[in-house]
Amino acid sequence: MIRNMNSYLLYDDGEHKVYWLGIEEAEDEKGILTNQYLVIDRNEAALIEPGGFFVFSRVLKNVSSIIPPTQIRYLMYSHQDPDVVAGLNLWFEYAPLAKIAISELWVRFIPHLAVLSVGRVIGIPDRGVDFKLGNSVIKAIPTHYLHSPGNFSFYDKKSGILFSSDIGAAAFPEGEWYLFVEDFEEHVKLMKGFHKRYMSSTRALRAWIRSVRRLNPKVIAPQHGAIFLDENVEKFLNWLESLEVGIDTFEMEFYGD
Repeated sequence: MIRNMNSYLLYDDGEHKVYWLGIEEAEDEKGILTNQYLVIDRNEAALIEPGGFFVFSRVLKNVSSIIPPTQIRYLMYSHQDPDVVAGLNLWFEYAPLAKIAISELWVRFIPHLAVLSVGRVIGIPDRGVDFKLGNSVIKAIPTHYLHSPGNFSFYDKKSGILFSSDIGAAAFPEGEWYLFVEDFEEHVKLMKGFHKRYMSSTRALRAWIRSVRRLNPKVIAPQHGAIFLDENVEKFLNWLESLEVGIDTFEMEFYGD
């Protein structure tokens, strides 16, 4: 059963904190469940995957219980899907100093969502870039074609948390949800179909895995589904490495000989 949850502190070293920003039971009835994350270093914050319209009030409430939203320096978007970006215009009133970080591919689409965005958008180059936050750094990691052609994961160097966008997403049955993966083999059943269809390229997926292994993250936190900790991080990467996805799986079904 899904129960309302407020924010959960994932990391805290005194100066640097990372929060998962809660969930409300009603969200299960409105659309696909999404995760939002807040990274704080000293007096600056980054809101990662801010979310769509119907989660905005919950995310704003939970952010405001931790910091004034005026301290948000970045609104960081992994890709262009509405469950990630559709609440963008609502944040302008509450986070007036925040810059929008999104792939260069999607910069020209942002005005269709937020007419006040001129001068506030940072286009992330294809190879990625580092974002300074307080005394720390958040790295934009190329995640292209997984599933968007302009897609990024975000790696918080101090905490070792990788915000993996749709990689790691799980489709929970209605009324079922949990924050952390505990039984990995059971959790795979909720991930497999999504990854085989939404991740477009096995080659791109394995390139991403190589780049992630170099980072050696302690935690993998997707935009949908549950968070991977400890030994489940390596189990997850190993499972992905063995997976065939996208056109490599569906070519014959879609196009025949």
